Amino acid sequence: MAHFPSSLAGRVVLITGAASGIGAATAMELRDQGAIPVLVDCDAGPLAATAAQCGPDFMYLVADVTRLADMEGVVAATLERHGRIDVVFANAGVAAFGPLAYIEPTAWKRCFEVNVFGVFHTVRAALPAIVHARGYVLINASVSSFAHPPVMSAYAASKSAVEAMADSWRIELASHGVDVGVMHAGWVRTPLVTEGSLHPGFVRLRATMPGPLNSETMPGDAARAIVRGMQQRKSRIWIPGWMRLLFALRALLHLPFAERELRRAAPDIEAVYLEVLQTEGALASSFGPREHDRALARARIP
Repeated sequence: MAHFPSSLAGRVVLITGAASGIGAATAMELRDQGAIPVLVDCDAGPLAATAAQCGPDFMYLVADVTRLADMEGVVAATLERHGRIDVVFANAGVAAFGPLAYIEPTAWKRCFEVNVFGVFHTVRAALPAIVHARGYVLINASVSSFAHPPVMSAYAASKSAVEAMADSWRIELASHGVDVGVMHAGWVRTPLVTEGSLHPGFVRLRATMPGPLNSETMPGDAARAIVRGMQQRKSRIWIPGWMRLLFALRALLHLPFAERELRRAAPDIEAVYLEVLQTEGALASSFGPREHDRALARARIP
């Protein structure tokens, strides 16, 4: 790993998906550690509210990570104000839910646009500044990067993709003094998880998981682990820490014995999904409320 002070005091940390959940909690933890978080999100109102919680002078920028030009603008504005970027946390993400035969195709595609291309755009735009600072890149890959539940194929595939990207970039960028880390989190009590619980199919999916695998971490606890990982420039951050054991056993997770309960539940999940589909429509069945509203807003833009 490259030389980097263990303290993040005075360091500029660019965070996407910073309006809520893990991103917002990490911004506040960084503030408490004396760092300078720069908050980025596509939701202007919640982003402004989170920035206000951080303090009156904290920089926040409304941007869509699916547009490279937006992220280049974010980086330019950050450099104009702060002169440097030491850490980039590519955290923005969405989830799409539904069986292959019924999920709204635009929802499946949107999951990749945000979770994969959004990460690429974020890191690509920030890279010259990160190389100059001999800094650190952190990517939110989730436990779904190696544990692939049914009816969440878009989310699992997108998180698997960004884990692979990070592993490749870690090797590429080492000679430039840049370290690359991957965060593997289980269930964190964020709006993404809370919204998922509004769908009965998602509730049935979680019911297949034994106690420890179904437990939730609070965002503040996740943020403390993330900031410690940033300070140590870790290649893997586990939330909670015992997830490293699951990662070590990843080759076993999709053998028949490990999939047995999920296979039993899959017909029930599909039946419940079809009930919601008939009453709410494909888009509302495939997305949580926030991303559903964003999809409708995008559709209204000429």
